[in-house]
Amino acid sequence: MKIALFGTSADPPTIAHQEIISWLASQFVDVASPQEHRVAVWAADNPFKIHGASLEQRSQMLELLIEEIKPSVNKYAQVYRSLSSRRTLETLITARQIWHDGEFTLTIGADLVTQLPRWYGASELLAQVQLLIVPRIGNQIELSDLDILTDLGAKIEIAPLATPPISSTVIRNNHSIEGLTPRVALYTQQHNLYQIPTHSLQSY
Repeated sequence: MKIALFGTSADPPTIAHQEIISWLASQFVDVASPQEHRVAVWAADNPFKIHGASLEQRSQMLELLIEEIKPSVNKYAQVYRSLSSRRTLETLITARQIWHDGEFTLTIGADLVTQLPRWYGASELLAQVQLLIVPRIGNQIELSDLDILTDLGAKIEIAPLATPPISSTVIRNNHSIEGLTPRVALYTQQHNLYQIPTHSLQSY
């Protein structure tokens, strides 16, 4: 069984995250067993970042994000809170407990390519997964950075899509809903996250 693993800070999750999940759901599908989720998504605390929302709030926003995908991908993609860890290697251990016969593809955005070699147990992690890198418009993937990952044991694929240059950091800093889905935008307002003005939600 092939399982796509996609963890993100989701602070907040954006339409770029939604595009990635939607695409993964179209790729990691078993029509013979549609009840089995093949895309495992989770929110995690990134040790390299300071977060603006709690882990539970970010998990809830990810669930809303997935619910808004049309046509629905709920048969194939789901948020797994149990996978959340500051260390992706620990997430993989938990994933193996859920899917004993799983073949795992770790999905990351291009912005994490230079950060990954500094992750806890990076070489041990990369030896156990296929690495899928999702390009991002405005974020160049350098061959030298890929070589570093390859030297650590990575088996690399580049996803044939490029997500829009939407940044969770920009949303937090600009207190803007641009790049958020309607239900996630409403959630941020209801929970007073990121100091987003109420009037900015009127367009939704």
